[in-house]
Amino acid sequence: MRRLATTLGRAMLVVMMAAHVVAPAHADPALDARLKLLEEELRCLVCQNQSLADSNAPLAEDLRREVRELAAAGKSDDEIKQFLVARYGDFVLYRPPVKSTTWLLWFGPLVLLGTGIVVWWQIARRRPRRDAPDGPNADAGANAAADADGGLARARALLDSPPDSSDPRGA
Repeated sequence: MRRLATTLGRAMLVVMMAAHVVAPAHADPALDARLKLLEEELRCLVCQNQSLADSNAPLAEDLRREVRELAAAGKSDDEIKQFLVARYGDFVLYRPPVKSTTWLLWFGPLVLLGTGIVVWWQIARRRPRRDAPDGPNADAGANAAADADGGLARARALLDSPPDSSDPRGA
């Protein structure tokens, strides 16, 4: 009986120690909210398209743990970001700073959009309008329309006429 009590006591001790390791030692909701916002601003280096808060990668867990330790040590959000940028580069930030190495990232889409608008405008300006044929090609357009109408009339006449008896394909 004594042996059973000792075994149960040890088992309870192991369970309590495991619960202490699994459960976080802090219960500060303000720190948790701060860390959640900070982790949303940081990119997972493995997943690359997920925030640190959303990723389940082992490296993301390590980074979250490191961010938590830095925050618990009294570091500000900017200091934590600077530490991670010094270690991993600007890629760790979801919103990298505007500087000469990131100009293409920030302004490239605007340049492409502007180029597309200019090209579209040039094409639209050169394309002749269908509703108002003016200029030297106006007569050519009218002649082409008349030829098309004449061809259509001939095709209808051929379809409506009775088959020719000398035609081997007819009858």
